Amino acid sequence: MTTDPLHGRPALVPELMVSDIARSLAFYRALGFEVLFDRPEDGFANLALEGGQLMLEQIGDHWEVGPMEPPFGCGLNLEFAVADAAAMAEQIIRQGLPLFQPLRERTYRVGEGMVRVLQVLVQDPDGYLLRFQTDLES
Repeated sequence: MTTDPLHGRPALVPELMVSDIARSLAFYRALGFEVLFDRPEDGFANLALEGGQLMLEQIGDHWEVGPMEPPFGCGLNLEFAVADAAAMAEQIIRQGLPLFQPLRERTYRVGEGMVRVLQVLVQDPDGYLLRFQTDLES
């Protein structure tokens, strides 16, 4: 993972605007994300899962460039490389969260080669699409 040499953070950390920070935090914690740091007074949290990070921020007067209407993040899916997509699928089901797409194997062309992955997709409470993916032997 590429990190910012000054701060040791990943070079890209998406920030998702959310309608209810408490509800979103409960969802992400149920998936196994840990809170790296937060600012409850600002409705903000920085989360991590297996080296991937994202930030959550309560909708307010910060970064909105237009009306926020559910589902948020239309046209966006966030891929998280995880050690075990099957275990993540079980975690999602165990937490009673609805799958957007059940666990399945896919093959994608990458450059001149092919990669096989195991992936599962779920939407967060605001409609952001999360894809948890594990590379398989080709």
